[in-house]
Amino acid sequence: MTGKELLSKAEEARKNAYVPYSGFAVGAAALSKDGRVFTGCNIENAAYGVTNCAERTAIFKAISEGVREFAALAVVADTAGPVSPCGACRQVMAEFFEPDMPIYLGSMQGAGIQTEIKSLLPGAFTSKELKHKDDY
Repeated sequence: MTGKELLSKAEEARKNAYVPYSGFAVGAAALSKDGRVFTGCNIENAAYGVTNCAERTAIFKAISEGVREFAALAVVADTAGPVSPCGACRQVMAEFFEPDMPIYLGSMQGAGIQTEIKSLLPGAFTSKELKHKDDY
């Protein structure tokens, strides 16, 4: 699947966003290595802290279906330039994505770029930094 096709899936997912407070709808599509696409949208809540971003919705949906290996991610919003994931989403991406995996960031106006998690979150905190029970 091309980046453009994955961005199109993210645009479709964006239509389901629940954004009564910000009005800022975001869609995401995660491509697993086995070729399945998991879409997500942002879901707001009156208690803003429990709002969930589109990227995390798509990734968590895939994880809940047993996916552990991803091939690409696309994110799109109605922004002037390519939308950028928040810090929480970048940390989740660092947990599940290979450092060089393609991440496509787009806008409803057609702007788009390709990047990867190592560029979005350099120096990410990962499981490599954690002591495992075998280390004690």
